[in-house]
Amino acid sequence: MDSLEHEGNGATEGLPPPPPVPPDIVPLRADPEHISEPAKKKVVRVPIARRGTGSKGQKIPILTNHFKVNVTNVDGHFFHYSVSVSYEDGRPVDGKGVGRKVIDRVHETYDTELAGKDFAYDGEKSLFTVGPLPRNKLEFTVVLEDVTSNRNNGNGSPGSPNENDRKRLRRPYQSKTFKVEISFAAKIPMQAIANALRGQESENSQEALRVLDIILRQHAAKQGCLLVRQSFFHNDARNFTDVGGGVLGCRGFHSSFRTTQGGLSLNIDVSTTMIIQPGPVVDFLIANQNVKDPFQIDWAKAKRVLKNLRVKTSPSNAECKITGLSEKPCKEQMFSLKQKSKDGDGEVQTLEVTVYDYFVNYRHIELRYSADLPCINVGKPKRPTYFPLELCSLVSLQRYTKALSTFQRASLVEKSRQKPQERMRVLSDALKINNYDAEPMLRSCGVSIGNNFTQIEGRVLAAPRLKVGNGEDFFPRNGRWNFNNKKLVDPTKIERWAVVNFSARCDIRGLVRDLIKCGEMKGIHIDAPFDVFEENQQYRRAPPLVRVEKMFENIQSKLPGAPQFLLCLLPERKNSDLYGPWKRKNLSDYGIVTQCIAPTRVNDQYLTNVLLKINAKLGGLNSMLAVEHSPSIPLVSKVPTIILGMDVSHGSPGQSDIPSIAAVVSSRNWPLISRYRACVRTQSPKVEMIDSLFKRVSDTEDEGIIRELLLDFYTSSGKRKPDQIIIFRDGVSESQFNQVLNIELDQIIEACKFLDEKWCPKFVVIVAQKNHHTKFFQPGSPDNVPPGTVIDSKVCHPRNNDFYMCAHAGMIGTTRPTHYHVLLDEVGFSADDLQELVHSLSYVYQRSTTAISVVAPICYAHLAATQMGQFMKFEDASETSSSHGGLTSAGAVPVPQMPKLQENVCNSMFFC
Repeated sequence: MDSLEHEGNGATEGLPPPPPVPPDIVPLRADPEHISEPAKKKVVRVPIARRGTGSKGQKIPILTNHFKVNVTNVDGHFFHYSVSVSYEDGRPVDGKGVGRKVIDRVHETYDTELAGKDFAYDGEKSLFTVGPLPRNKLEFTVVLEDVTSNRNNGNGSPGSPNENDRKRLRRPYQSKTFKVEISFAAKIPMQAIANALRGQESENSQEALRVLDIILRQHAAKQGCLLVRQSFFHNDARNFTDVGGGVLGCRGFHSSFRTTQGGLSLNIDVSTTMIIQPGPVVDFLIANQNVKDPFQIDWAKAKRVLKNLRVKTSPSNAECKITGLSEKPCKEQMFSLKQKSKDGDGEVQTLEVTVYDYFVNYRHIELRYSADLPCINVGKPKRPTYFPLELCSLVSLQRYTKALSTFQRASLVEKSRQKPQERMRVLSDALKINNYDAEPMLRSCGVSIGNNFTQIEGRVLAAPRLKVGNGEDFFPRNGRWNFNNKKLVDPTKIERWAVVNFSARCDIRGLVRDLIKCGEMKGIHIDAPFDVFEENQQYRRAPPLVRVEKMFENIQSKLPGAPQFLLCLLPERKNSDLYGPWKRKNLSDYGIVTQCIAPTRVNDQYLTNVLLKINAKLGGLNSMLAVEHSPSIPLVSKVPTIILGMDVSHGSPGQSDIPSIAAVVSSRNWPLISRYRACVRTQSPKVEMIDSLFKRVSDTEDEGIIRELLLDFYTSSGKRKPDQIIIFRDGVSESQFNQVLNIELDQIIEACKFLDEKWCPKFVVIVAQKNHHTKFFQPGSPDNVPPGTVIDSKVCHPRNNDFYMCAHAGMIGTTRPTHYHVLLDEVGFSADDLQELVHSLSYVYQRSTTAISVVAPICYAHLAATQMGQFMKFEDASETSSSHGGLTSAGAVPVPQMPKLQENVCNSMFFC
């Protein structure tokens, strides 16, 4: 990226000469009219540099899970070679994991031809060495015995297979020959790492750090770990925790090299992945389908789940991949058994026998329960190889990649949380276990890794003052406050409303009485409800859509007009399939504000929380910042300013064809920064950039998201256009920062210009990241860092403008800080003012009486995307077609449009 900043001052130095013109080409004279307009050359924006660090707040010492790395060999070079592995006949090898074995064998066999060099191999097509290999192109032939496993799984080598098994399996147990070509691709100076530490990042420095990361991965692979991106998992049952459904959470470690202001560091953190419960296949299926015994298993479902999993077959202990199940049960499934005839004349007879008969009578293996169950097929579709179910055992460390159920997720969260001190202990141990000093590749780079947590300085910002009802001020303590004996700052009136009960068991009269009483205490006046609509019992078993339709027919027949508000009682606590259809009916068909509850333990606290949501949805405010009341927010209160929160949510990994959902929320009623509205659209699956910010339909029409939000700001803020636009963007990685700055921001600017050609608002663009691996600890304390902790030194980027903030009080486990990256700031905030603004925006979330971990506009964008995503869920209630090999190519599927919300709710905080 560097050359972009100083183009024109000799940026062409060091580039190769232009390619020669082929002899048969006649150069054409460029016709001046056909030259495109490079005069309007697009300026490529890059993330801004840090302008200084903040100083506000009380200083505290903090430890972080970054370990200091020293690199002595900075004058050396990494040499990058591309690797191709093929069989003797030239077919490329595609099996995962075979590559590592082959390259290891090359390394052992041809040590002298390789000048004794160590390799860093990524398991695919790239190999790195420190200094060059003897030649630019090397070819080797190696022989491997028994390549059945398609990945090293740390379980030792399979035992020697039984003779008969060999014949039946038709597996290439005999040795295989591989051809390996290693050819020079590029040379990476290690000096690039030193440059990166000065903030001069380049292609080279990213590559050089990638090599260091590959060395760590290889180190883990040699220990038989499962590798998942930058994390690795040992095959150790002590790290497994059952989360139900035949799925285990497996604890391992993330490790990656990071350049920071304090130099190069190794970031090590605890990481969790999901694996299939190892052991007998039948036990896994019983757990996976939650049935009592093998005879209740749904085999169509089982076949989908088992495909491509690896099993060990007993008694030979050979490892194979499941390709399917037999059509018939074991005692009926026939296959052709070739046998030498008894009279010794070498004739081969073919007998038709059942799989059961073969294993019990020919192999003398007792089968207890497999006779009536399907067999496991580990052969090719045309040449099946069957094993009875009870002889198959799932190999350990196989990833489970489908989405977790609500219960599995809850169980995982509960079982994988660790208190700060426990986490520190586990990380210190990990560093010892990994024993990086013994890694020859790291040695040859001159890399050594310190074993102490890096000590840094944090600052704790004071909590902002809040306003509640009756002009009272309020100071949150430890990131929380409550409304005991307090009124809401702007309570609404609830006049025309009703209760709808979808067969939830509860004392509705008591609930309504308590709600009205609790409302009075908070300043919300609630009339008696018009009616309670109970679900007609005959529809209880009907599909969700039907139940909602019938309920609405009932409501319409009895209510005099549209209600202002409906309170809806759902029977299930989580995951009610009525939720999506109900919300859609209310918001998009009728424009009615609704609140769903699943009343189990109803107490004052519960009712207060429900009222906070209802008040915000109906246009009230629960609390606000004192600085927005008196408008005195630095730089924001002076000039009309709109704050945007942007997020894209994607389907779970298993669903390649459900549309992604882009949500943008915007502040309204300037100078307030506590009121928001949302705009939600669908887009192609898995696309991270928001594609509908600006949508030009004609010369006068733009159907994009931004126009809608700007017009609402204008009408709700006394006919003022925003002169400042502050954008919080969630969910993008560092590799996508330039797209946010150059693609999304351009669309937003176009939307502004489309409204008014002469209007030039100033922009601030901030990315928030939650899924990173930097954690903070208080030395010698069992507690998490205090709420309001901000860190912008030592472990932040050497050049870019970023900081970490823990605005919330971490109650359970270890706090995960939010990493904010300021990519652009045309307004000119000081470091303190910007950090203060971000901190304050963590206190305006209307649903809770606590500071939250990321700014409210981003939380609202998540909520809006999730809620509208529920609308779409039942559109196509059939099994998502991903289970039938769904289309993965983005754009191949026409994306269904998100239903529009009714006028009277689209500006509300319906998502609250």
